[in-house]
Amino acid sequence: MKKRSSVAGVLLGVLIVIVALGLVGGGCAISGYNKAVRLDEQVKKAWAQVDTVLQRRYDLIPNLVATVKGYAKHEDKLFTAIADARTKYFQAKTPAAKIQAARGVEGLLSRLLVLRETYPELKAQEGFLRLQDELAGTENRIAYARKQYNDAVHRLNAYRRSFFGRIFCNWAGVSEAEYFKVEEKAKEAPKVDFGG
Repeated sequence: MKKRSSVAGVLLGVLIVIVALGLVGGGCAISGYNKAVRLDEQVKKAWAQVDTVLQRRYDLIPNLVATVKGYAKHEDKLFTAIADARTKYFQAKTPAAKIQAARGVEGLLSRLLVLRETYPELKAQEGFLRLQDELAGTENRIAYARKQYNDAVHRLNAYRRSFFGRIFCNWAGVSEAEYFKVEEKAKEAPKVDFGG
């Protein structure tokens, strides 16, 4: 009888250890899965903020272009390029495509704002100055939102590259996110050529 009770006690102990390990392992799996989903949602939320401030930028552009057009009639190529870049942004379906379209418009806006140096009347025009200030404020918001987005992308991608993070991200269907980087050519000062 003692043998049976000692065997039963050992089996019960082993069963308790197995159940405890199963609970701990299951809890870790659920926690890892939830973290992957949470990080993915943070990236999506941060992108939505970037998208909102980029939308604000693109809403301001037509007003700014219309104001400058009256003074710089010969800059039709620039105005056409800005309109095309704006259209590409609205046609883009994914964050990666929108990032590419946003990169294209940044250099064009710099060129547009450089025109104010050439046209003293434009430089002093109240509507242009107000639009320029609004655009500058929007660009600051974009820079902040871009930083927040890139921070969220960093957290997700770092987790995704970890051993268990890769497993949980694959399990949750969370893929690597793309950073919103400034292209090298956008870092250069814009050049405006009035020579034709």
